[in-house]
Amino acid sequence: MAALPVTADTLAALYPFAEVDEQRLGQLLPLCHRERFRQSIDPFRQRDWGGQVVYLMRGELRVTQPDGIVRVLVGGTDRALFPVSQAGQMPASTKAITDIELLRIEEEAADIVVTWDQCLPESAVPQRSQEEATDWRMMSGMFAVQTLTYGAFSSLPPAHIATLLERFQRSTFRRGDVVIRQGDAGDYYYLIEQGRCLVTRDVAGTSVELAELKAGDAFGEEALVADTPRNASVTMRTDGVLLMLSKADFNALLREPLLNHCGADEAVQRILQGAVWLDVRFAAEYQHDGLPRAMNVPLNELRAAMPLLDKSHEYIVYCQTGRRSAAAAFLLSQRGFRVAVLEGGLRSLTGSAVKERG
Repeated sequence: MAALPVTADTLAALYPFAEVDEQRLGQLLPLCHRERFRQSIDPFRQRDWGGQVVYLMRGELRVTQPDGIVRVLVGGTDRALFPVSQAGQMPASTKAITDIELLRIEEEAADIVVTWDQCLPESAVPQRSQEEATDWRMMSGMFAVQTLTYGAFSSLPPAHIATLLERFQRSTFRRGDVVIRQGDAGDYYYLIEQGRCLVTRDVAGTSVELAELKAGDAFGEEALVADTPRNASVTMRTDGVLLMLSKADFNALLREPLLNHCGADEAVQRILQGAVWLDVRFAAEYQHDGLPRAMNVPLNELRAAMPLLDKSHEYIVYCQTGRRSAAAAFLLSQRGFRVAVLEGGLRSLTGSAVKERG
């Protein structure tokens, strides 16, 4: 079961990653693992697949679902572009008909990356001129998997992503300007749009260089999150442009918005009473396992599609885990729609009977 290399092209062929920005896919590669299993083995009895999304890359695999349905997956075919298993949707058993290769990816980090990628606007403030517009997809430091999963933005509710980006202030700095001074109170979070910065720390009266930051890198979150004085100084090494987010906005936007959540049973009851399922995943995901009679409007197309939605209906919004649907519900509620989020996403619908009732 030796590990095999995984490339961005490998991910780009799979859903939901087929629609994700190429740079973001590259950041997911350290979280991917490709493994071989021999014929006749049940790979799901060989290791713990908890917290992983699993795809069949090569070979033939027989999959028995918890409801008894059996299907045969063939690596490289359209059906194999979707997960064999993911959180809440584990097969009852599997058997390798031939030698096979499986790809596993850490699900939490992957879902965070997909959500952020869909939420990024071309420019957070549309009225800016082209010269002043920020290309958010170049902010690799902010949108690195490590930052989104474990850093300052790991607790950010998806519903706040667009608002967050709108709150950044764009400021010009000169070479030698001190942006952050060690010992001061935290006031802003920073992203470097242009230029380079030097991070130093005063140790026993001696200035020690810690790092050089470049365009796309972020800094300043530690003092804001921990509410402690700055533990280092940051000085402009070149002329540049920084994006600044105030402490008040940073803290406020980390709180979970007031969204209307409902569990699986309550959601089904609302559907029976006239509410409408709204699937905000990509079209290919919806076609693969969308709920019966659900509307499909991908999250990244929702703003443009809102005029086509009927405000007289209540919408029960869902995705795979609840993360993308939370972002969609916030956008809809801000515009006067009656909307609830299916708590836990599709993985909360554990039985086929629940899906049939929907």
